[in-house]
Amino acid sequence: MKARWAVLQDAVRRLTEGRVSLTGAAVFTRGVRAGGWMGQALLLLAAMAIYGCAAASVTPVEAWRVHFDDDAGWVASSDTIADVAIEDGQLRIHVYNPGQIAWAFSEGTWGDLRLTVEATQISGPHDNEYGVLMRMKDDQHFLAFSISGDGYARVARFENGRWTVVGPDWVPSDAVLQGEATNKLEVIAQGTTYDFRVNDQSVLQVEDPTLAQGRIGVYAGAFTEGDVVVAFDNLDVEPIP
Repeated sequence: MKARWAVLQDAVRRLTEGRVSLTGAAVFTRGVRAGGWMGQALLLLAAMAIYGCAAASVTPVEAWRVHFDDDAGWVASSDTIADVAIEDGQLRIHVYNPGQIAWAFSEGTWGDLRLTVEATQISGPHDNEYGVLMRMKDDQHFLAFSISGDGYARVARFENGRWTVVGPDWVPSDAVLQGEATNKLEVIAQGTTYDFRVNDQSVLQVEDPTLAQGRIGVYAGAFTEGDVVVAFDNLDVEPIP
């Protein structure tokens, strides 16, 4: 099992200064546990909730294909913790320091869907995490499909201040291309059934009845070393009738 220990801290500073951001600080140390990120992420996720109030939420009925030529349909921001920007035809996330995460998310919402996106680690340590957020009901409820640069995968749910691993925690997978490589991530969400794929290979299949629809997002995170740079491109979302 890939051991992770994470506690998010000090998002209040950005909120009280009026600089709400998608990024948040965290402290990561090594330790054996099965829960992934811890539930102290509330303050960070409050930033997402405030952004959500500002962005019009639309329930798409057609496919959405994004080549990141502009920022239409996305909510993203940068600060001293990380840079999240759409440039040169990619959505690029640069997490500067150890123990931090950053993300961007859509304005629209989906229910059942098939999602694919190309995720490329540009630079930084291979001990990292990056992936897809989905069915983001609000700042208290969403799922995260994660892979790491050293070849692991997992699914976790955030609900009412607590992280719960859905299925096995940080399982090694030969489907994940390690290091500075491009991985095609795919999510098939239909009802309570989820199939998570990497490079056209199913790596995790889970059942989870808690979330029916919500926004989608992409994210990257650093553990004990910073300067994690991950780029996302060619995102394709198709609703499943």
